[in-house]
Amino acid sequence: MTTLDQLVRQVRQQLMGFSMNQESVSELSVPMTETDSTFTCDADTVENISRGLVEIDDELILVKGFDSTNGVVTVMGLANGRGYEGTVPAAHAANALVTSSPAFPKARIKEAINLAIQTLYPELVVFSETELAKLAPVIEYELPADCADVWYVTGQVIGPSKVAQPLPNWRFNGKARTANFPSGKSIQLFDYVTPGQAIKVVYTKPPAALTAGTDEFTATGYPERYTDMVVYSACMRLIPALESARLQMQAVESTERGQLVPPMSAAKVMAMYTQLYQQRLAEEREQMYNDTPTYAFFQGS
Repeated sequence: MTTLDQLVRQVRQQLMGFSMNQESVSELSVPMTETDSTFTCDADTVENISRGLVEIDDELILVKGFDSTNGVVTVMGLANGRGYEGTVPAAHAANALVTSSPAFPKARIKEAINLAIQTLYPELVVFSETELAKLAPVIEYELPADCADVWYVTGQVIGPSKVAQPLPNWRFNGKARTANFPSGKSIQLFDYVTPGQAIKVVYTKPPAALTAGTDEFTATGYPERYTDMVVYSACMRLIPALESARLQMQAVESTERGQLVPPMSAAKVMAMYTQLYQQRLAEEREQMYNDTPTYAFFQGS
């Protein structure tokens, strides 16, 4: 199963290529804690670290300078240089890679991945279900708090047939009175079901976010096959940063590359990823309705 860390690597490879990444790197020679204002890199490669922004794991750190004889790197502003740009100061193990001026920081890629996951909804939904027992005098029943909408409802037919028949006449209440329904979600059922029989409600909910690098993609609630869509969508969101880099007035590399790379090149790449994403989204939306058809319809006042 694909993990969040693996998705990050896939997105970086799409954005940077497999062999075109020219980022300078070193590695930690000793572990560092979340409060250290210095850290020690491999003395043989510490000169790859320039003054300014470095990335270790998911954390961005501002570097003041380094000692090439012992590999000790000093953080800008002491602890104030840790957790730069909203990243979280963290402990890092020995041999963790230290990347100078990362083109696409992991923290930003993870944000783009989670945004890509969240914006698949409501075009693609996560399915869940609950069962209710029909009570003779009751029309309205509580639903789980994570229910965003009802997809379909079936009721068990009495007798040995074990048939669950469609119940088309229902109304979802997403703002139910919490005094009666603590979850704030309920369903009103208007079809006849023999009291005591089971009622199955298949409902939809938004996907869950991925937090830890080891979180598997399926923890979102989506199937594994959606991962390529998420990669396309994340690339689509990150690519404009390359076009913005052309506007840099102080970065020599950006100024030089700006003369060689035609304007709007990044926009064209973004359009390509957008097309790939939309094509896959249409395919999966059709597949979703084929796999889980809905035959319920809203009928109310």
